[in-house]
Amino acid sequence: MLPPWLPAARTVGALQRVLLVALLSPAVLVALAAAVPALVFLPFLPGGTDRAIKLLSAHTWYLSTLLTNSRRDP
Repeated sequence: MLPPWLPAARTVGALQRVLLVALLSPAVLVALAAAVPALVFLPFLPGGTDRAIKLLSAHTWYLSTLLTNSRRDP
């Protein structure tokens, strides 16, 4: 039995998800900002289009993982 002053498990789960996204979003934005020069110049290099697609796919995967696999509400 939990003490009555503790918030409900659903509230804690929602707060954890918001906190996780709030803390990791700046890291994702910095990584995307660092990738912008590469995305500008890679298409002009031999094989650069494939590398740019892989880079964008990695960022898309990271963002989807951040948003969908963070702690769900109980």
